[in-house]
Amino acid sequence: MSRTPQDSLHAAVFVTPAGADWLASASASPRGVQALWAGAPTAPVTLPCGTAFDVISMDALFGRRVVGRLWTDGPGTGPVAAQGGRVMLFAAPGTAQRLPALLGWEEWRAAAPPLLCYGRGDAVTVPPLFPPDPDPPATAPLEQDALEHGAQEPGAREPGTPESGVPEPSAVESGAVESSTPEPGVPEPAVPMPGGTRESTPAPSPRWLVAPDVRNPWLPGPEVLLWACVRAARTAGNDLVGTAVTSAPAVFPS
Repeated sequence: MSRTPQDSLHAAVFVTPAGADWLASASASPRGVQALWAGAPTAPVTLPCGTAFDVISMDALFGRRVVGRLWTDGPGTGPVAAQGGRVMLFAAPGTAQRLPALLGWEEWRAAAPPLLCYGRGDAVTVPPLFPPDPDPPATAPLEQDALEHGAQEPGAREPGTPESGVPEPSAVESGAVESSTPEPGVPEPAVPMPGGTRESTPAPSPRWLVAPDVRNPWLPGPEVLLWACVRAARTAGNDLVGTAVTSAPAVFPS
């Protein structure tokens, strides 16, 4: 029988071999998942729900409130992940089917953001076993600077300097070309990337907040998550007095 997280008094930050066995057991081919992880342990994997676990996806702020309630006043949580601005709580199978109906009876449901409930027939992308390594530091900074700005050979004259050694007036100084320096208070235009696209910040990779570390982790059921959601919604309702919030109940992903 699995222990509750409060019994262990710690939360794993990376997946142990036993936790990897549990995650792989959700697949119809556990050995195939293990083989994939053996070759790429820092790659996320898509696993089906409904057998080993269900997943309840919440808005990041509300999800952290729910997790906080479970750890401070409740039995703790099972594995928890963060992905795409949302918190994903791994729950007991069947929770995705029952939790929306239970929340529909609560008066505080209007203060809770809509939940995405993944159960039998759904699949989710789980974070990798280990977080990917950060970008390696740049090597040979002096050589890199020389490559970017161009190293000048000894004896070579500066561009725009005649053989007499007197610098010629630049095109900007003579007024033939306008200066590319923006005036104060005028924003610089965005620089398009090759192919007509613009540089954008990459989306953060999925990561574990509480990683599975045992073969049979304790998972909260619908009643436990209902309790935590109601208390988190009460806190959100008190903080959002006078602010319009959605009244949509928990929904199933399409």
